[in-house]
Amino acid sequence: MRNGRVLVGSVLAAGLLGAVLVVHAQSERSAGELMDAVMWGKEPIGGPFTLIDHTGKLRTDADFRGKLMLVYFGFSSCPDVCPTDLMAIGEAVDKLGPGGDAVQPLFVTVDPDRDKPAHLADYVPFFHSRLLGLTGDAAQIRDAARLYRVFYARVAIEGAAEYTIDHSGFIYLMDRDGKYLGFFPPGTPSDRMAAVIKAHLSAKR
Repeated sequence: MRNGRVLVGSVLAAGLLGAVLVVHAQSERSAGELMDAVMWGKEPIGGPFTLIDHTGKLRTDADFRGKLMLVYFGFSSCPDVCPTDLMAIGEAVDKLGPGGDAVQPLFVTVDPDRDKPAHLADYVPFFHSRLLGLTGDAAQIRDAARLYRVFYARVAIEGAAEYTIDHSGFIYLMDRDGKYLGFFPPGTPSDRMAAVIKAHLSAKR
């Protein structure tokens, strides 16, 4: 089952990477055209969730209506990929200038046993002052991950009592009504991310 999920994720990532490479080769294209090239808006991704933010406040997806959401699933002990993508998210929001206030970045942990609210409160400010860390119990995290088609699995570290987590690493962009617009693959540069988000912010509702 895990191999199947990984294969599906690899196919999706490969397809999107191809689109990104095409965009890179045609740098004169407008932000709107860029958006159409790299975003897929037809997948049944997203939905209602109930989680706890890093201040201990109960949060649902409805709290963010009226704003675009950047949703990223990861864990604070992730050594490289998660910090890199969270940094890109924060930089993209800053590059939007005042328009960044219309975007809510969300970091949903897939490691609720270690990523309690107090721990996330120390972690998320490193990446952006408005990045909201979200956690919950195992069932709440599982339900949220399922809605966003996120794969994650705990993996033992040989010779150690600790563990790591394998997980998919897409950054999901949701519209002002909480509906799926598309995703950015891991490693997407912040300037490209900002250009796509700006195009959506400028689009008529």
